[in-house]
Amino acid sequence: MNKNNSIRELSDAELAEKISALRREKLNLKIQSRSGQLTKTASVREVRRDIARCLTESAARAAKTEVTK
Repeated sequence: MNKNNSIRELSDAELAEKISALRREKLNLKIQSRSGQLTKTASVREVRRDIARCLTESAARAAKTEVTK
């Protein structure tokens, strides 16, 4: 199962929680990067893209509910 399908299966509350957790992780990775402790530099890019995937799904859901109203 790819990441997009797993994101689509989340409820709205779980999606918001995942976005929040990913943003905290991004901050921690940025701090590690600045202090020279980050060993896997690609993880910053992966987290950034995961956040974008979640935000895209959230926006799509919001647009879908606006159309149905």
